[in-house]
Amino acid sequence: MSSSGEDFSQFGISVEEKDNLVAEVIRYVLFKSEQSSGCPIKREELTQLITGKNYRQRNLPAFVINEAKSKLSSIFGFEMRELQLAHSSAPQNPRSSQQVTADAKSYILGSQLPADVYKAFVEDENKSHVTALTFVVSSIVCLAGGKINEAYICCYQCVEKKSLASFETTGIV
Repeated sequence: MSSSGEDFSQFGISVEEKDNLVAEVIRYVLFKSEQSSGCPIKREELTQLITGKNYRQRNLPAFVINEAKSKLSSIFGFEMRELQLAHSSAPQNPRSSQQVTADAKSYILGSQLPADVYKAFVEDENKSHVTALTFVVSSIVCLAGGKINEAYICCYQCVEKKSLASFETTGIV
């Protein structure tokens, strides 16, 4: 996408308004990604952020998001990747054929650093096991809808103790 105001002139907004919308989307994506440990950001959230400013043009969110993608890449070194998550219409009935009703688009941020630079300056081998455990736990919580009841956690604690004992006997820990 071009970063000039010409593409946005069809929406009746100025270059300053466009820049403010793009900056707000970038700010939201960066903070939301850090706050939620890299969980996907729904496109509806970004669209509401843009249209909440009383801009009702249909294609404006797509233009702003694409502009934010290019600025995230060129300025911050992040790639904003689009995910399409398919939702089934009848997940409760296992016998029925699951029909996909709609695609919910989401975005995640990924680093564009070369692998050797990332490994040298970002990864910390002393803390990689803590990072992996944090990622697994936050993924389970995210998949559970953001909440997990206490009984579910107690079940995992029993499994963890058994796993730890088996790791100790094999010499892994």
